[in-house]
Amino acid sequence: MTSQQQPPETGHSAEGSKQAIKLAIDLGPLLVFFAVYMKLGIFWATGVLMVATVLSMVASRIFLGRISPTLVITTVLVVGFGALTLWFNDPKFIKLKPTIIYLMFAAALIGGHVMKKPVLPLLLGEALQLTQDGWRVLSLRWAVFFVALAALNEVVWRNFSEATWASFKVFGFLPLTILFFATQLGFIARHQLVATDTTDKSAH
Repeated sequence: MTSQQQPPETGHSAEGSKQAIKLAIDLGPLLVFFAVYMKLGIFWATGVLMVATVLSMVASRIFLGRISPTLVITTVLVVGFGALTLWFNDPKFIKLKPTIIYLMFAAALIGGHVMKKPVLPLLLGEALQLTQDGWRVLSLRWAVFFVALAALNEVVWRNFSEATWASFKVFGFLPLTILFFATQLGFIARHQLVATDTTDKSAH
């Protein structure tokens, strides 16, 4: 009896480890950036962020077996804007990077909606299985949210101190994103295909 119960527990443990690794890959570069910024300033922090982001992509390939499109885009922009920051000795480039990333994601989501080919399933399709209407509405909501984040980044870096922007970059955007996702859970549950299919099968 004990041996029969072990595989499900092992599976849950493996899934938990996978999520922990993904969280570390997502948060690691930001936390390193903030720590180095507090000690050595924006330029050292930018250089370390570039290296840490590339390493996070390598870690994703090794430990998760894949590199998400979001991580690829983020890495390219971090390295690109980071290089401009160091080359011109001007921190405004790295401060603009979040704005550009958020606007690019918003444009991709809106473009997919207009072309009737939602982009969001490419990013979340493995985790979620939604109806077409579900993907359409959720994509538009995320697009609006990304535009709002882009505008917020512009307000913060242009009107507040560099230290405030660095803190908000790490401890502001992530909580806002988690909060926004939490507000969408009810909508996701109503348009989740997997839950519907499971109910239908159990009824028969």
